[in-house]
Amino acid sequence: MFSFFKKPKEQLVSDFFPFTTDMHSHILPGIDDGSPNVETSIQLIKGLMALGVKKSIATPHVISDLYRNTPATIKNALGILQNELKNQDIQFEVSAAAEYMLDSYFIELLNEEEKLMTLQDNIILTEFSYASAPDNYEKISFAIQMAGYKPILAHPERYPYFLNDFKNYNRLIDLGFMLQVNLLSLTGYYGKQTLKAAQYLLDNGLVSYVGSDMHHERHLMMLQDPKSLHQFHKYLSSRNWNDFS
Repeated sequence: MFSFFKKPKEQLVSDFFPFTTDMHSHILPGIDDGSPNVETSIQLIKGLMALGVKKSIATPHVISDLYRNTPATIKNALGILQNELKNQDIQFEVSAAAEYMLDSYFIELLNEEEKLMTLQDNIILTEFSYASAPDNYEKISFAIQMAGYKPILAHPERYPYFLNDFKNYNRLIDLGFMLQVNLLSLTGYYGKQTLKAAQYLLDNGLVSYVGSDMHHERHLMMLQDPKSLHQFHKYLSSRNWNDFS
């Protein structure tokens, strides 16, 4: 019989955390609503390492009205963090992409043929506003693909305007989006409706990626909670996940 709580913590984290590469996090210091400084970044990384994670692709927000990050600002923060990891002799690999809000600024970047920061090859991470979906996201998805990129849509289970009709998710797939679910959505952290949406996405084979979307210590504590690890095992252990290893 499966027994979760009798195993030591060291075995729990290696057995029940679903990946060794985290493809969505906000651990770069001081450039968005994630880690405010390099000291916090190091603590978050140590927490991920305790879960068996060996590599993170940091994905700071790029949002027109809040975080107009550029490759230069992202690479600068990445360099600061990498240097501190080296100084402390912490064996953890961190690289960087971005999480692009599909807003007017993003359209400007596409129109000006600015080189976007990718997770790997031509794959980019995107997000919608929580307030409302872009009016023209069909056209935006087409423009992204015409520019040579393949979009992943971050945490579709968290957008409230999709929760009344889960068939919206199939439409996103049809438009060319790959879908990424947040680990904490599977714990009820964001609410019951988000949990139901995440379950639907997984049950119907619509999820290509899972990620932590970790911003701060509260997220880390929830990721490390034995009950959370049990949920990850319950929902995610039956398949191998794309994680850009």
